[in-house]
Amino acid sequence: MTTGAGTAAQVRAALAEVADPADAIHLQRFFKTGPGEYGAGDVFIGVRVPVTRSIAKRFATLSLTEIDTLLDSPVHEERLAALVILNARFAAVSKPRAFDDKARAAIFELYLAAVRRGRVNNWDLVDASAEHIIGPWLLDKPRDLLFELAEAESLWERRVAILSSFAFIKAGDVTTTFELCEQLFADRRDLIQKALGWMLREIGKRIDEQLLTDFLDKHASEMGRTALSYAVERLAPAQRVAYRAAR
Repeated sequence: MTTGAGTAAQVRAALAEVADPADAIHLQRFFKTGPGEYGAGDVFIGVRVPVTRSIAKRFATLSLTEIDTLLDSPVHEERLAALVILNARFAAVSKPRAFDDKARAAIFELYLAAVRRGRVNNWDLVDASAEHIIGPWLLDKPRDLLFELAEAESLWERRVAILSSFAFIKAGDVTTTFELCEQLFADRRDLIQKALGWMLREIGKRIDEQLLTDFLDKHASEMGRTALSYAVERLAPAQRVAYRAAR
């Protein structure tokens, strides 16, 4: 396969070459694509994530237009490949020696448009991209967008909101994550609950456990069981029991 700029069609062909129908069946089940499930209607061709990432690296200079074409694909692995390429592109133009704010803005806008039209529409796609594009873009900017996304009807936009804040946590900033958690506590969708608990746990792990426990002292009684369970995973056994009892 020729490397270089390439086309969406070439990425599609490269993925099709390594697709495994048996894996496709497994992935359809794992990502809950049945009627009424969160991934209903999504299509898998059976390419595992490491292979998809490897193929994406071969098309690192794919144009934004071709990336956008892949994001509109009905095939999950093609959308994931597009996001992997987009992440790498954003990281490249964010490096000090190659910093290009105009290019960063174009990538951010393309990604946000894809989110809003429902193309970043499963938990793995959100988790593989939000913290790498929206999060870094908003590090030094107002974050109203995340609170707007947290109010969206779409489950995936709400998950994008909280996962984007992972970039802030990694930078030592907890304020936005705490505020988003407070806004989303009443959202009992499992994939939101897990995301909330995960981000809270990361605050305790990466920044300061006291920040986490202070927050839990105030909010444990109003948190969903799943979010609370994830949040306290790394605490001492007695603390875990006490916070779970607070519900």
